Amino acid sequence: MSTDAEHRLTNLTLTGSHYDIGLQLGRQGAAAVHGHLVRTHAWATVMALWDDERMQAMRCLVEECYPRYLQELCGLADGLALPFDDVFAWNCRGDVRAMAPDGCTTVQLPGPAPVVAHNEDGDPGLRAGCALARIAPDGDRAFTTFVYPGSIPGHTFAINDAGLVLTVNNIRSRHGGDGLPRMVLGRAVAGCESADAAVALLRQAPRAGAFHFTLAEARRTRLVSVEFTHTRCSVEEIDRPSVHANHLVHAAMQSEPQVVTASSAARQNRGQEMLDIAAGLPDSLPDPLSILHDKACPALPIHRTQPDDPDNENTLATAVFKITGDGIDWCVYDGAGAAVRSARTQPDFALS
Repeated sequence: MSTDAEHRLTNLTLTGSHYDIGLQLGRQGAAAVHGHLVRTHAWATVMALWDDERMQAMRCLVEECYPRYLQELCGLADGLALPFDDVFAWNCRGDVRAMAPDGCTTVQLPGPAPVVAHNEDGDPGLRAGCALARIAPDGDRAFTTFVYPGSIPGHTFAINDAGLVLTVNNIRSRHGGDGLPRMVLGRAVAGCESADAAVALLRQAPRAGAFHFTLAEARRTRLVSVEFTHTRCSVEEIDRPSVHANHLVHAAMQSEPQVVTASSAARQNRGQEMLDIAAGLPDSLPDPLSILHDKACPALPIHRTQPDDPDNENTLATAVFKITGDGIDWCVYDGAGAAVRSARTQPDFALS
């Protein structure tokens, strides 16, 4: 497994129609997709399912509910110079395959100035094609997000111009069904005006697969955790320092069949252990970066850089969002100890 940890994260600004956005994303990621992704076992496994009846049902639902995001997928396919059916199937990978190659760990710290911090874990062979992108489609809400080559935006971490912060964790559900692809739902959440709007969207939508969202918003102190599968959607407000890896942890979701990998279990347990230790110390505030950069468990660390990671994933970026009284302070790192790639205070939001 390639682990070129020295590669720095590219910064992009993408504007135009939804098709134009997809086209530019495709061109940005084409080298990584053709040089690595299409040669992987994960790609081959998903391509074997592209003519499955569920794929056709998902495409019809996207065309009906979110035609603008279907245009992004069309542009993405053209920019990648790949058949649309292949690209659409890849963007449904987690809906049709429990072991989709996506990871992540999120730290949730409630309080007067809440913090959401997130490790974006994915296939390190795609690192060279990843970017931090400012996406401003014509007639739609702009946002900044981490993007993978070959994928539409909205399933990693993002902050939009309404002041909504979202981080997304893969859930390996064993029971999918007919519905909207989870990545299209993530794309829709990136355009929401508030956490309440995002929760309503996720609750009401027909859902094919499973995801976890942490939601925060400017000038509000609450943090919201949303776990959904094809059949259920659980919403909890975070009232104590918490961590979330890649499996369902809400009490209401414990009966849902899922795959919990050794890495996901280890990151969940180690992160919560670090939070519990901090809670027992006087005047000690948890440091989200110390948690997300932790390697105390060498075989199954929170910050993942090893070439033999059992899930074939490495940490590609770390984002920290702090909600303040007048805005959101946020920064993105593209390696443990690396210089900040983006750091800004966002006090004014276009609440359209």
